Amino acid sequence: MHVLPLVLSAAAAVAVAPGLRQGLADGGHTVTNYRGAALPCPLGIIVVAAVALALGALEALYVLRIHDSPFFTVAPVFVLGVAALGLFDDAYSGASRGWRGHGAAVRRGEFPSGLLKAVGTLGLAAYVASSGALAASGGADLGFHDGRDVLPYLLTVAILTLATNLFNIVDLRPGRAVKALVLVAIGCTIAVGTDLISAYGAYLGAILVVGVYDLRERGMLGDTGANLLGAVAGLMLVTAITSTLGLALCAVLLLAVTAYGEFRSISAFVERTPGFRHLDSIGRIHNPRKDASA
Repeated sequence: MHVLPLVLSAAAAVAVAPGLRQGLADGGHTVTNYRGAALPCPLGIIVVAAVALALGALEALYVLRIHDSPFFTVAPVFVLGVAALGLFDDAYSGASRGWRGHGAAVRRGEFPSGLLKAVGTLGLAAYVASSGALAASGGADLGFHDGRDVLPYLLTVAILTLATNLFNIVDLRPGRAVKALVLVAIGCTIAVGTDLISAYGAYLGAILVVGVYDLRERGMLGDTGANLLGAVAGLMLVTAITSTLGLALCAVLLLAVTAYGEFRSISAFVERTPGFRHLDSIGRIHNPRKDASA
């Protein structure tokens, strides 16, 4: 039954993706990508819809005694919450980008949507990292760290927040963010076993389906999708890492990559690094086209 959440999520995404994607295109909700193609955006709403359907189906199966364990955990609060913040940013984002851009906007007396997203993500991370929230939701077995231990708690909050933000920075080329999440999922599954697939399959199935659309330039994830992917990555990391030292190293690494992305180009780094360049190019469309909204 480990793969049931993943299968249900993927099936839901396959069912709703064509209609929702076409609705975005017909409604004029398109964004120009790095090659000048106008793509439906944000595809992240497809993931949100599919995850909601999968979670509902899993709980129905549990009530009917078909599925052997309840799925109620605090994880959906974080994943769907940051996706909602990303959707707000997709709809109302201004000119400011990155922490430096947001800081400049604040000094001008503004409160940009990106900053609202960051503050909201921090608040949600502080909530889901607490043992009280996990116990109330029945998710105390997911491997999170006791909120009464201050340092592990703060590191967990930092990882959840930084991972969510980092995937926004990474999502600059088709399929890149999804590939990054797949690598995180593989590493965490090796560390803790296939229970991780059961715990996060309701997100991963839909992400893999929508990831194909993203990779093949049939749409763009937007901040809605990038936020959601980063949230799932952060949750898997804090689930798999069991020591305070491991949490600290992970937080430092995420902070370092985030800082690099603020001052340098991650895309340029990928392009000049052979291994990353090859991975980044797998499955990518190489024939330019001007419009993929239809």
